Amino acid sequence: MPRVALPVDIDSETRSTLNQFIRSSSTPQSLALRSRIVLAAADGSSNQQIAAELKIPAITVGKWRRSFALEGIEGLRDAARSGRPPKHDASVRQRVQTRVCQQPEAQSRWSVRTLASELGLPSSTVHAMLVAAKLQPHRIRTFTFSPDPEFEAKLLDIVGLYLNPPENALVLCVDEKPSIQALDRTQPLLPLRAKKPRAWTNEYVRHGTQTLLAALEIATGKVVAHVRDRRTTVDFLSFMNDVVKSYPSGELHVVLDNLNIHKNQAARDWLLRHPACTFTTRPRMPPG
Repeated sequence: MPRVALPVDIDSETRSTLNQFIRSSSTPQSLALRSRIVLAAADGSSNQQIAAELKIPAITVGKWRRSFALEGIEGLRDAARSGRPPKHDASVRQRVQTRVCQQPEAQSRWSVRTLASELGLPSSTVHAMLVAAKLQPHRIRTFTFSPDPEFEAKLLDIVGLYLNPPENALVLCVDEKPSIQALDRTQPLLPLRAKKPRAWTNEYVRHGTQTLLAALEIATGKVVAHVRDRRTTVDFLSFMNDVVKSYPSGELHVVLDNLNIHKNQAARDWLLRHPACTFTTRPRMPPG
């Protein structure tokens, strides 16, 4: 007696998900085919009609139709395969992870090969265990502590300005990049040609250094910038005059480095003449 095909009823959300599986280029072809089977079944087609239209065996149509009817979309996915049992148990993985987190005796840090030699394991096995545990002994990340006693208060002020600026106010991030070398090549540049990249001579002449002063508007990314020969109080305040002219209305909250030219007497006098502008200095950090 032939098996009766189970009815397939899908709501609009499920139909949209199945259509997305079919249209997406990243969807596996097997899942896209199963989605077509389910949509055709939901539209009232029989297993034989679907098989003829998609040019697949009717038994395949019946399998995925029945799987969807019983388990929904999850029934269209391939079941996890057992695979080969692991060669090393959890105790070996723990031994690798524990040892890699300890300082080696004769070197500054572990490599995969030195760690494998230490533990008597193949380097490929150690590498796979480190990748699975997301341990990277070859990498070093530096850190530092701020000597500023008001670090926390300044940090909270700046984060608050960035994430929740005052109403009708603009937040600007101001910084300087000094000692930019102004270099010029001694020969004209050779343009790009067929099978030849653009080229220039490695000889250059120096035209001194320049300093870039820039104000970044946090909300829009707009930048106001000056290029000067030096970074002095006069240069900084002249730049700030231009910044104020660029934003004539509303309050300005300016986030600055902890430099002397940002907080000396001239800067304080300038702030008195521009009450709509407020300076917020970043926490002091060690040099380097």
